[in-house]
Amino acid sequence: MDVRLAARLAELRAEHGWSLGELAERSGVSRSTLSRAERAETSPTAAVLNRLCAVYGRTMSRLLSEVEAEPALLVRAAEQPVWEDRPAGFVRRSVSPPHAGLRGELVEGRLVAGADIAYDRPPVPGLEQHVWVLEGALEITVRDVAHHLVTGDCLRMRVWGPTRFRSAGPEGARYGLAVVLP
Repeated sequence: MDVRLAARLAELRAEHGWSLGELAERSGVSRSTLSRAERAETSPTAAVLNRLCAVYGRTMSRLLSEVEAEPALLVRAAEQPVWEDRPAGFVRRSVSPPHAGLRGELVEGRLVAGADIAYDRPPVPGLEQHVWVLEGALEITVRDVAHHLVTGDCLRMRVWGPTRFRSAGPEGARYGLAVVLP
């Protein structure tokens, strides 16, 4: 998947006619990081992918689905795409991958104990998200307001600015995320 993702990132940049320098300016990601990601020398972190998605006007799930085969109506658990940001302690499973004709998707997120991921902007301004904690405790900061969620709690939001997801318990956190394009 990393090789297909790298190729898609390079394709998107070429489709826009941008140099690495131009994309670096637009995304705030260094040229060297972009170059290594496009050559599959490194897998981009969740924060880097989020910045690139914002520039390209896509959700992370949509970008990741573009490197998968044609989406199926039924996606068996064993076939659901999984992406990992190991250094950040984050695993993302696309339970219901995005489809061109639909605006919503379902994602399962897992954060190891102490994991802390900050996104400086949404991939698509006004993105609707519903976060349902399935196990553990999660702290989500939206517009400088921290929300403490435990098993069973659900936070719904429209994302316009920075957000932060932090595993707030000793055992990590597992959550469902419903994402709806505006």
